[in-house]
Amino acid sequence: MGYKKGSGPSVVIALGGNALGNTPQEQLELVKNTAKHIVDMVEDGVNVVVSHGNGPQVGMINNAFAYAAANDGKTPEMPFPEAGAMSQGYIGYQLSQAILNDLRERNIDRSTACIVTQTVVDPDDPAFQNPTKPVGAFLSEEEAKAKADETGWTFKEDAGRGWRQVVASPKPVRIVEFDAIKDLMDNGYIVVSTGGGGVPVFEIDGHYEGVPAVIDKDRSSSKLASDFGADMLVILTAVEKVCINFGKPDQEELSTMTVAEARKYIEEGQFAPGSMLPKVEACIEFVESHPEGKALITSLECAAAGLEGKTGTVITA
Repeated sequence: MGYKKGSGPSVVIALGGNALGNTPQEQLELVKNTAKHIVDMVEDGVNVVVSHGNGPQVGMINNAFAYAAANDGKTPEMPFPEAGAMSQGYIGYQLSQAILNDLRERNIDRSTACIVTQTVVDPDDPAFQNPTKPVGAFLSEEEAKAKADETGWTFKEDAGRGWRQVVASPKPVRIVEFDAIKDLMDNGYIVVSTGGGGVPVFEIDGHYEGVPAVIDKDRSSSKLASDFGADMLVILTAVEKVCINFGKPDQEELSTMTVAEARKYIEEGQFAPGSMLPKVEACIEFVESHPEGKALITSLECAAAGLEGKTGTVITA
C-alpha cells in the first residue's frame, strides 16, 4: 500500500555540494540539517524528489581505488561508471536515513526510496571529442601515458600538478529509471535519485553500457523535472539569490528573471562558468520545455521560504 501524497506542488530539488560535505563522517552530520529542511517542505505538503551532486565523493572513491591498485597489488582498478554508482549508493543511504529519522521524529507517515540512476547520453555528443573534466589521482607523465595505452582513457596535464584522467561532460538525453521514480513519487515516497547527474550510459540496440563521463547534476535534475511536468525545479546553492555584477560595488540581487533576461545576462558574462552559469542554464532548459513550471535558485536554508515566493530567484518562461 502506498503512502498518501502531499496536497502541495511537485518539486525536484537539486542539492549542491555544500549540503553534503567532503568526507563520509562530515556528510553524515551535514545531511541531518539538509534532511530537516527537506522534511519542512514535506510537512507543508510538498511532494519531493531529491537529486544531489557527487563530485568530492566520486573523486574520493576513484582516488582510493587508484592508490590501492597501484600500491597493494590486490585491489582492482574501479571503472568510473561503477565509482559513480557507488557514490550514489552511499550518499543516497545517508540522505534517505536522515530524512526517515526526521519524518519519524515528527510522526509523519511517509517513507523514502533511493534509486541508483542511469542517464542515457548520446555517443555523438560533441563533449566526447574534447573531454575536460579531471577525475582521479595525479600521475606522472610517464604513468599517464602508460595508463592511456593500457586503457584507452584520456589524460591531460593539470595546472602543473601532474597528469589526470579527463572525461567528457555530455548532455542528459533520458533518465533510465524515470518510470520507477515517478511511480514511487505518485505513491507518496520521498525519492532520492539522479545522484551526480546519474551514471552516464550509452543505449545501443536496446542495451545499456556505462561510459566514463560526468553529467552536470543540475541539467539532469532539469531533465527529470521537465519529464515529470513538475511544478518547480529548485536548485540549491550557497547563496540566497542570484546576483549580477557579483562582487562589485553595484552588485544586485535578482528576485525574478525571465528566460530572455537570463540569456541577456549570460551574453554579458554575468554568471561564472564553474558555478552559477550551469544552474541558470538548467533552469532555462526546464522552463522552456515546461512553460507552466517555475525554477528557483536559492540556498538550502531559504528553500521553504523560496517555495512560498518569499525569497530566492525565480526563473519563468
